[in-house]
Amino acid sequence: MACRGSGALSMLAASRRRCGVDSMRSLRAQPLAPVVTTTGSPRLYHARLDNGLDVILLPNPVVPLVTCEIDVHNGAYAETDAYDGLSHLYEHMFFKANECLPDQEAYLRRTRELGMEWNGTTSEERVNYYFTLQSRDLNAGMRFLADAIRTPLFLQPELERERHVVLGEYDRAEADPHFHLMVAVNRALWHAHYTRKNVIGSRPVIETATREKMFDIQRRFYVPNNSALLVAGDVEPQAALDRAAAMFGDWRSGADPFAGDPVPHHPPLAAAATCIVEAPVHAATLLLAWHGPSVERDPSATHAADVLSFLVGQRNSRFQRRLVDSGLANSASLHYQTLRYTGPVQIHVIAEPRRLNEVHAVLCDEIAHLCEPDAFSDEDLASALNQIEIDQVYEVERPSQLVHTVGYWWAVAGLEYYADYVRHLRSVTRADIHAFVRRILLEQPCVTGILIAPEDRAHAGAWAKESA
Repeated sequence: MACRGSGALSMLAASRRRCGVDSMRSLRAQPLAPVVTTTGSPRLYHARLDNGLDVILLPNPVVPLVTCEIDVHNGAYAETDAYDGLSHLYEHMFFKANECLPDQEAYLRRTRELGMEWNGTTSEERVNYYFTLQSRDLNAGMRFLADAIRTPLFLQPELERERHVVLGEYDRAEADPHFHLMVAVNRALWHAHYTRKNVIGSRPVIETATREKMFDIQRRFYVPNNSALLVAGDVEPQAALDRAAAMFGDWRSGADPFAGDPVPHHPPLAAAATCIVEAPVHAATLLLAWHGPSVERDPSATHAADVLSFLVGQRNSRFQRRLVDSGLANSASLHYQTLRYTGPVQIHVIAEPRRLNEVHAVLCDEIAHLCEPDAFSDEDLASALNQIEIDQVYEVERPSQLVHTVGYWWAVAGLEYYADYVRHLRSVTRADIHAFVRRILLEQPCVTGILIAPEDRAHAGAWAKESA
């Protein structure tokens, strides 16, 4: 972080700002504005500091706790082959030494002093870090977060230790046969830009990661104009914004990390593909995956996808009755993940190997039936939308969870998408869902993945011929 001014006094002032002595500088921000969501709750406020940092406040005084979270536009989608998995390794290194805490032991000691619960996550298009603590300690918690994001040291001994922790996660993932199924399907589905979806990364890249690469990620992505600070819980919005301006206002903005290196959109599949993974499993897993909509390019389709997945997941849906209640499969689900750069649509079914052919036939019939007028009624649709809205209202009352949801939507879709989410869902019609099913599930190529024991492979019929 650059020091303002010159000489020893300037350096001392910068050090005092970094390590916990409040600056008296007056730092400007855009006016604090309420964001009224279509669940009817006005308890969301947004402002942007002069350096580009979005500040999002979600006050809820029910319990004297507060969660501070930083979200960054980073993750697998920002990774080339040479950085495959390093967003995740960086997330682990966040909770280590910085200019104000000399090592991880000091870091952990401070978390205990503040009674924090803390963690971070890495996904395709968002990395986040959060601390939950008593609201009386908000200033200390926000300062702690500011020090960690602005002045990491990436000490070599700590990097070596954390590299082994991440590789341990990799080892545990590889011990799960379903991991190998997902890798095979995703390599076929994201054929042109697989690393842009591979959150766990590449073992050789993790094994050879350097401090220089960590600092490169920090310089490019960990800048205020690529980040959002969220504060949820027992806070007064204006006071929290003033504190955020004092703590983060002199964090120097950087170049847009995606301006000179834009994230590529994934080209469509040219043809259907099948991946068969053999492992010592008792049940067979059938996984169908498609390129779903991009929230940037086709937001209305993302709403149809969400409503469809909710309808299909209801216990009384025909999809569940034919596949699960009939005893044909152990479980069946349809899921869409909202992402800016093509979200996947997946159908996941687990069944006995000897019934795999029957499961596949019924599943194909059910997918086609989702376009039929009797697939679900207006009453089914209205009931689903009511339940989704109720779930949204419940989530507002859990600020330590709501903050993660709002942070995710900020990263992949923007606050306006979140604020208008329920209203847009309520505009989805049966015709919209039928159109989505036809365009995505029936007309686009699909990647079919099968996880099965070697001795049971004969139970899969001609439809399960593995692609070259």
